[in-house]
Amino acid sequence: MRDQSSPFPIRPFRFGVQLKSAATGADWTEQARRIETHGYDIATMPDHFDDQFAPVPGLQAILGATTTLRACALVFDNDYRHPLVLAKELATMDVLSDGRLEIGLGAGWMITDYDQAGMTYDRAGVRIDRFVEGLAVIKGLMANERFSFAGDHYIIDDHAAFPRPVQTPHPPVIIGGGGTRVLGIAAREADIVGVNGTLHAGVIGDEAIATMTREAVVDKVAIVADAARAAERLDAIEMNIRTFFVSVTDDRDGQDEAMASMIGVDARMIRESPFALIGSVEQIVDDLVARREEFGFSYVIVGGAEADSFAPVVARLAGT
Repeated sequence: MRDQSSPFPIRPFRFGVQLKSAATGADWTEQARRIETHGYDIATMPDHFDDQFAPVPGLQAILGATTTLRACALVFDNDYRHPLVLAKELATMDVLSDGRLEIGLGAGWMITDYDQAGMTYDRAGVRIDRFVEGLAVIKGLMANERFSFAGDHYIIDDHAAFPRPVQTPHPPVIIGGGGTRVLGIAAREADIVGVNGTLHAGVIGDEAIATMTREAVVDKVAIVADAARAAERLDAIEMNIRTFFVSVTDDRDGQDEAMASMIGVDARMIRESPFALIGSVEQIVDDLVARREEFGFSYVIVGGAEADSFAPVVARLAGT
């Protein structure tokens, strides 16, 4: 089914939770089981060098503790791992979970990660070029019995990849972006496109916030739609958004004002931004349905702190 206002198919809703860490291993796996019970489809993790668990073991522990929950890094930084190594890890996770993995990959953006690791923070064009090659390597290794690749950044010489993933030709790929080039790449290469704020500055600050308005999202979705249409891939794409301003409350106006004051923007920006979900369960349900009809957003991720309070929304909409 396609709504007239959305260029993308109207897909059933699914919901995810972004997790970072826990006090103990038992707390970590209990978190995963609880969000599975709430009806969330997927648990995701970032990939940074700050106060978070490492995503490969963290996600594998989640998969091992659950039976239906999917898992994904949001997203692996291509610069932190050689793509052959990452492909082997991801294929192994897909096999061990019986096909519940999704692949998130990006070019890297957080400058403090690079500084702390003593890694060169190349200009965006170089990082994106390297990411495009890394994605091609991962896809190629998973889809072929033997694979070779010769690029500017990676060379793979007749590698026999093992294990082969359960999901063929590879687990679903999500690419998130806020700029024109990455959104275009995502439209051509990804199964799932995540619309993000713009992170050219290498930090989450005024620039990123300014590109999370409704007007900015309209422009970003149009970029994806145009590139996908040119590649004849509109029907192949699931649209995703990771929301950052989430509060289930009966005082919508008051919470909008408080959130806006905290980040230094007008309350109207918060009220209209697709990155915000603030209000009663009924109000949030209505907003999500409207945004799916306008933008195609059917895959929505909230933070770990909101997982329990947001569960009634999931119960209303998941799978519909």
